[in-house]
Order: sequence, then C-alpha cells, then structure tokens
Amino acid sequence: MAMEALVERCAGLDVHQASVVCCVLAGPPGCRPRKLLRTFGTTTHELGKLRAWLAEQGVTHVGMESTGIYWKPVYAALEGHFDLTVGNAHHIKNVPGRKTDVKDAEWIARLLRHGLIGKSFVPPPPIRDLRELVRFRRALVEARTAERNRLLKLLEGAGVKLAGVASDVFGVSGTAMLKALAEGAAEPAAMADLARGRMRRKLEALAAALDGQVREHHRFLIAVQLRRLEAIARDLGELDARIEAHLEPFRAQHRLLMQIPGVDRVVAAGIIAEVGVDMDVFATAQRLAAWAGVAPGNHESAGRRKGAATRKGNVFLKATLFAAASAAVRTKGSYYRDKYHRLRARRGPVRALVAVAHKLLIAAFHMLRTGSPFRELGEDFLDRVSRKRSTTKLVRRLAALGYDVLLVPKAA
Repeated sequence: MAMEALVERCAGLDVHQASVVCCVLAGPPGCRPRKLLRTFGTTTHELGKLRAWLAEQGVTHVGMESTGIYWKPVYAALEGHFDLTVGNAHHIKNVPGRKTDVKDAEWIARLLRHGLIGKSFVPPPPIRDLRELVRFRRALVEARTAERNRLLKLLEGAGVKLAGVASDVFGVSGTAMLKALAEGAAEPAAMADLARGRMRRKLEALAAALDGQVREHHRFLIAVQLRRLEAIARDLGELDARIEAHLEPFRAQHRLLMQIPGVDRVVAAGIIAEVGVDMDVFATAQRLAAWAGVAPGNHESAGRRKGAATRKGNVFLKATLFAAASAAVRTKGSYYRDKYHRLRARRGPVRALVAVAHKLLIAAFHMLRTGSPFRELGEDFLDRVSRKRSTTKLVRRLAALGYDVLLVPKAA
C-alpha cells in the first residue's frame, strides 16, 4: 500500500560547499508528482536565484540535511519564505544502489512530501547569534587552559616548582612572579617578595620554588605565553560584554535560571544559547532531555528492559550541564547533593553526575516554560519520600489483612 502524500509542492536540497542540487516535486496527493531538477551555487547571489526559482515553482516546503555547516547560509537565505525542515543526516538514509547528488535531493524531497523527516531544532536568529558567541567563549576558555598547561610544563622543565606552593599560579601574585621570571633581573627572594595577601606567609617556600635552572630560552617562552594569556583575557572581556548585550532580551529568563544550584551567569547563558527560551518546540521535558543527551537510555527486547547508554545529543549543552551538576553536588543543603551521593554509591560517580545533569535540565525546562522561580526540595526530600512510601505500603498490607489503621505520630 502506497503512502499518502502530505505536501503538494516541496523541494529537497542536497547541499555541498560549492553547489546546491535542488529537486522539486509538484502534484496533488494520489498522483505521480512532476519532477524538476536544477543546480545552484552557494554564493549569496546564487542562493537568491534559488529562492526566486522555488517561489516561481510554488514550493511551500523545503527540506535539507544538517551536514556540517554548509546548510546554514542556505537556511538563512530561505528563512521566512518557506516552511523549512532541517533533518538529521543519520535519519535520512538513501536506499541502496547508485548514489548521486540528484538522487539524494530527490530522496529528501520524497521523504518531505510524505512527512517522513523529523525537524531538527533550529533556534531563531537572536538565539543563533548568542549561541555562536557562547560557543566561541568556550573555545577561548579551552585555549586559555591549554596555554596555562603548556606554561606549567615549561616551568616544571626549568625546575621552577611554583605550582607546588601557590594554589593559583595565574593569580595576581603568581602572574607578577612569572613576569619577573621572564625578565630575569630579580633574585628568587625578590620575586617571592612580589606575593600579596595570604601568599606572603609562604615567602621562604616561594623563594625556594622560584630558584630553578631558568635559561634565556625559558624566559623567552614564558614571555610569549604570558602575552598570549593576556590577549585571551582581553578577548574574553570583550566577548563577555557582547554576550551580556545579546542576553538583554532574555534577562528575565537568565536571572530565573541562576536560581538553580550550580547555575551561574555563564552556565545560564549557555543553556539559553542552546535551547532558547520557548519550550513549546520541545513539547515535554523528557524530549528536551533526550535531545540534550542526558536522558536514560531505552533498550527493550523480548519484553525485557535493558540498560543502555545515553545518546550523543547536544555536546555543548551536555558539557554545560555537567559543569553545573559538578557545582550543584557541592552545594550544602541541596537536593542534588543528596541525590548524587545516593546514586554514586550504587551507580558510580559518572552516572550519578549524568542523573543530576538530567534533573537540572528538567528544572530549567519547567522554569522557562512557566516562569516560576526555583523551589529547593531540600537535602532531606528523598528521606521524606521514602518514609511516606514505606508508611503507605505497610498501611495497605494491614488493610488487606482486615485491620483499620490509625496513624498517630510518636511524641518527641
């Protein structure tokens, strides 16, 4: 039995770096559609010609694969003119046989015509702009961490044991000592005297740690790496200011999310950048968790449910949630802290952290959807739930045996 067509005029796009192969299928449901094929370039002018040609053919729905980043300018050129569907490339599998760009475009068009392509979540332009800024900030932080690690290895190779004495080598005191070390004009004791605050209690240990075998080669590399760290710090400052400006339309949601334990300014911005503020696109919290890759795996065979790994999901959102979960489990008096330690004893630290990340995302979903503030359940919430379940179970057993049970709390 043939499947019924749902879209009368649709187009499938096979997008590449330099070309877009377009296949238009036009015809009423129940009839063999008319097929039109055309190839366009990927420059802005060519994409404008693609948009005009699709409008000329009366196309209402356009589908494409989310391969790489090549679909993004095509999506931006067609956005607002057609009903766009960006499908997961793993879900759009062509039938076995000869593979060509034309066949790929036609296959996408046929799937779209019969409503067989699930839409990927593509946020509106303001969220997309914020997402690029937040992801670039994450890349800069990772670059800063890599530079710091390289500098620490260089110091260890030169016999400078500053990391063993200073808790933060790149704080105010540590940076001043590193600059003096790069200049090479001061003795170890004079460099140690640059310490500030509580670090001054360790002057003798600092002087011993700074007395290494530092050659001109090491001083040159230290100076270069310090300049790179300063440049990254300046870029991060400018980027944070730009992120704050882009967060202005979502200031209420940003402040709301910061009420969750473990969610600070950066994490809240990361959640908004990845999922947006309109939770209707996900419909339920469970769908959002599955899309993010923090929902429990589901594997059932022959009526038996088996454990399964979580899906890949949105790697950027998952990393953000794990950072928030790591902070939430250290918050005293928090429900997440108690939940983590209970699960860690049975399932291990990694799975326990995934479960807490899942709980945080569920809370964020309901807060963004309803606008309600965060409500802390408390560290004894699971104990109260367990006590209530045990009491209810015992009362039911006694009632089944023919007893009327009246519960009276024991006096203190």
